[in-house]
Amino acid sequence: MARFEHTVSVAALDRGWFEEAAGTLVGLLDASRERDGAILLADGRAVDGARLLKGRHLQPGARYGSVPDPAEADEAQDAAAASPVSEEAAVLREWRPSRSIEVESLMEDESFAVRAKIRLRDPLKPRALELSLSGHNPKGGSLYRFSGRGKADLAAWWAAVDRPHTAPPAARAPVSGKAVHRLGKARLTVTPRPAEDGSWQVCVVLGVRGRWLLRPVGAVALFFARGPMTRGFREAVESAAEEWNTTLAELTPLHGEALRTEIADALTEPAEPPEPKAL
Repeated sequence: MARFEHTVSVAALDRGWFEEAAGTLVGLLDASRERDGAILLADGRAVDGARLLKGRHLQPGARYGSVPDPAEADEAQDAAAASPVSEEAAVLREWRPSRSIEVESLMEDESFAVRAKIRLRDPLKPRALELSLSGHNPKGGSLYRFSGRGKADLAAWWAAVDRPHTAPPAARAPVSGKAVHRLGKARLTVTPRPAEDGSWQVCVVLGVRGRWLLRPVGAVALFFARGPMTRGFREAVESAAEEWNTTLAELTPLHGEALRTEIADALTEPAEPPEPKAL
C-alpha cells in the first residue's frame, strides 16, 4: 500500500460566518420561483445556467439542466451529428431546508455514465455533507466501473478546531472518502487542528493499494512512480489551500445584506472563464 501525507496551513473559517452564508444561500433558493423554465430569485433575476426540465420547482423529482449559450447552439447541433453529445442533469431528491437537501447529478454519453448524490444535513446550520459516486461504461465490463463514498462530519470538524492548539489531533478524521475499482482502492482523510497563531493545520492523507493479483505489479509501479506521485499530491494539496485562503479573504468580511447580495450575484451572473496560466 502506498501512503501520501501532506500538511498545509490555511486561514481559519469562522463557524458563525459559515452558517450565516449557508443559511443565506438556502434562503435565496427556497424563495426562488420558476417561470417558463427559468429559475428566478425573489428580485426577479434568473439563476445563471439553470433551467427546470421536468417536474415542479423545489419538489422531489424536479429535474434541472443547464441553459446552452445561444452563440454555441449552432455549433453544438453540428457536432451532435459527428459525435455523441453528453447529457447532464441534476435531479432534486429532497428539499427540506430545516432537515435535509439531497441532489442527484447525472452525466451520460455513449462511452461513459456517472451518477453522483450529495446530501446536506441540517442545511441552515450544516451538520454533515455526504457524497456517493458511481460510474461505468454502458458497453464495457467491470474494468470500466468504479464507485466512491465520502463524508464531511462538520460537527466533528468544529470540535477538532476548537481544541487547544497543544492538544493532539482528533482521533477520527472529520472528512473521509474512499474509491473502489476492480484494480485498486483509495482512501482519503482530512484532519484539522488549530495552530498557535489562530490558523488551521490541515493534514491530508491518501492511501492507495492494488487489488487481487495486481498487488505485486502495483507495488513495483508505485516504487518507480512514488517521487512524481508525491510531488503531484503535495502540489494539489497546496493549490487547494491557496484557493481556500484567497476565497476566504474575499468573502468573510461580508455579512448581512452585503453577503446576501454577493451570493445572489454569484448565482445570477455568468461565471468568468479561468485566466490562462503563463507557461
